[in-house]
Amino acid sequence: MKNIFDDVSNMCSKLTTTAYSTSFSLGIKVLDRRLHHSIYGIYGFVRFADEIVDSFHGYEQEKLFRKFKEDTYEALESRISLNPILNSFQHVMNKYQIERNLMDTFLDSMEMDLNPQSYDAKKYDKYILGSAEVVGLMCLKVFVEGDTNEYNRLKPYAMSLGSAFQKVNFLRDANADFEGLGRTYFPGIDMNNFSETEKLKIEDDIQNDFDDAITGIKELPSSSRGGVYLAYIYYYTLFKKIKSVPSAKVLEKRIRVPNFGKIMLMLKSVIQNKLNLI
Repeated sequence: MKNIFDDVSNMCSKLTTTAYSTSFSLGIKVLDRRLHHSIYGIYGFVRFADEIVDSFHGYEQEKLFRKFKEDTYEALESRISLNPILNSFQHVMNKYQIERNLMDTFLDSMEMDLNPQSYDAKKYDKYILGSAEVVGLMCLKVFVEGDTNEYNRLKPYAMSLGSAFQKVNFLRDANADFEGLGRTYFPGIDMNNFSETEKLKIEDDIQNDFDDAITGIKELPSSSRGGVYLAYIYYYTLFKKIKSVPSAKVLEKRIRVPNFGKIMLMLKSVIQNKLNLI
């Protein structure tokens, strides 16, 4: 009766997603139902890895991360894991034949967060690739349902979208990352003296990623286009709010879109997708 355990695993991944991210939960709801479990599976895996390096202070984080990494590889090889999150994730990886190097690159970036550090341009690009762009590629594998030609065609746009999301997160979480975790992701920037000029330069870079990403979103299959577009307009709305805030305020509080606003964005994205207005 392994199907019961698989159902439980999928429910755990869904619960993880809904507990940690209102925005992504809403985006997944807009996807075609047959894609839900797979995207929950990817998000649950990504979230657990991120929590180890971000939240488990007072515990042996390096040991926990190493064990999580070992268990992930074992799950992929055995096609089962008693960790329901990893059991759900391995099913997605094996079903869609997602390249292992995408997962490896993601785990490498998470491992970078185990120790406080400042990022130069090379490390910044490496972190963006692993923490965001390859996650977008794993999801793209699901969205195109194994179509290699479509995957290769849409790959650059998925990477741009992941990059935009992560850079917006960096601005949104600048205070918590810098003050709480000792991290400064943006290369060459002193967060103690974060200027308007530096903020504008970062925002221009993010805008370029968003401009590139929307081209690919329009080309996605109808089964995934609406959900991805919802995530896009949520992050773009958040980005516009951050742009309206002076650089000094970015380090004072976490800027967010209220839950009611997220629901309104969901309704807007559903209507636009149905009317082919994306």
